[in-house]
Amino acid sequence: MSIESGGKLKLLVLASTYPRWSGDTEPGFVHELAKRLTGRFEVIVLCPHARGGRPVEILDGVRVYRYRYAPESLETLVNDGGIVTNLRRQSWKWLLVPGFIFMQLFEAWRLCRREGVDVVHAHWLIPQGVLAGVLNLFFRRRLPFVVTSHGADLYALRGPLLQRLKRWVLSSATSATVVSDAMREVAASMGSDTGKISVLPMGVNMQKHFVPDQTVPRSPSELLFVGRLVEKKGLTYLLDALPLILRERPDVTLTIAGFGPEEEPLRAKVSSLGLLDVVNFLGGVSQAELPPLYQRAALLVAPFVQANSGDQEGLGLVLVEAIGCGCPVLAGRVAAVADVLGDYAVQCIVDPRDPLKLASSVLETLNQPELAQERTMSIRKELIGRLDWKVVSKNYAKVLFGACL
Repeated sequence: MSIESGGKLKLLVLASTYPRWSGDTEPGFVHELAKRLTGRFEVIVLCPHARGGRPVEILDGVRVYRYRYAPESLETLVNDGGIVTNLRRQSWKWLLVPGFIFMQLFEAWRLCRREGVDVVHAHWLIPQGVLAGVLNLFFRRRLPFVVTSHGADLYALRGPLLQRLKRWVLSSATSATVVSDAMREVAASMGSDTGKISVLPMGVNMQKHFVPDQTVPRSPSELLFVGRLVEKKGLTYLLDALPLILRERPDVTLTIAGFGPEEEPLRAKVSSLGLLDVVNFLGGVSQAELPPLYQRAALLVAPFVQANSGDQEGLGLVLVEAIGCGCPVLAGRVAAVADVLGDYAVQCIVDPRDPLKLASSVLETLNQPELAQERTMSIRKELIGRLDWKVVSKNYAKVLFGACL
C-alpha cells in the first residue's frame, strides 16, 4: 500500500521482550510504542511465545503473534531476566537459540508475504535486526526496515563476529535508532555510519499515568528500587550502603519492586546484613501498580553500573517514571543517565560501588526533602516535552514513514 493511497501502512514489529498478557510485569516499552502507532499504521507484532501467553490476540489495537520455538515448558529464553542474562546463568539454554531464531525468521517471512507488510521495525540489533536484514534476501523488492538498539545488544554482545553482525545490521537498515547519545557514540566506535543513526529514546506516559498525586503523603524515609534483579541494575551496592545509611537514619526502609535471576543471592545478602526488618521485596510489579510506589517514596535509588559483560543501562526509563510522579532520584554513574537528567545529572548521580559516597548522597537527599522536591519538579517540566510518549511516538512514526519513501 502506498502512502499516497491514504490507507494505513502495515508495520511489522519484531521483538523478543514483550508482554505475555495485559498487565504483565515484563518490560512493556515495545508494546507501549506499538499501541501508540496504531493511529498511523496497522501494527502487527511478532514475538516469542511463553507459558500463559496466547498464540494470537489483539492487545490495545495491536495484532500480536507469539511464535512457538520449543515445547511450552522450555520456552524460557526471554523472560525473567532477558536473553543475555538467561544464557549466562543456564548454558543449556543455548540449545533454544537456533529454534528461537529460525522460527521468528520463518514466521516473519510468512507474515510479510500474507499481510503485504510495508515496513519492519526490529527491536534489538541481534537477533531481530539480523532477521530483518535476512528477510530482504527473500523478496524481490527491498523491504525497508528500521532497527532500534536498547542497550544490552550494543553493550554486552561483544566479540569479532558479533561486532561484524552489528555493523552489517546497521549498514543494511534503512535507518537506525538508539535510545541515548552514549549508545550512538558506541556505534560510532564500532565503525558504523552514524549518519543514518538517530537518538530516539523510548517514552513514559507523563500526562496521565506517571503523575504526581498531592493526596498521597510522601514518606520521609522510604527508599525505592525498581527494576530487574540483574547485575547492571546495581542493587547489591545499595544493600552494601544501607547499614551506613541506617546509622544516621534508623527510620529508613527499602522497598524493592522487581524480579530476576539475582533475587536469591540478594535475599541472602539482606539476611546476612541483618536487614530483614528493613528491606521489603515486592516481586514483579506491573506498570499499573508502579505510580503509587513512586508517589509515596522519599527517593528512588537506581544504582546502575557497568556489568562484567560490558552491559549497562541503555537509558534508564525508571528515572523518568519516578520523576513523572514527583519522586526524587539518585542514579549510578553510567553514560546514559546524562541523557535523562541533563543539567541536573551532577546533582543526581553517584558511584554506587563506593558505599560511603552512595550512603552520603542518599542521606543528603533525605535530609533536604524540599530542595529535592523542587529539583525533581524542574526536571519533570523539561522531560515532559522530550520523553512523554506523545512526543516519542510522533518521532518514531516520522522515522518509520521516512523509511518507506
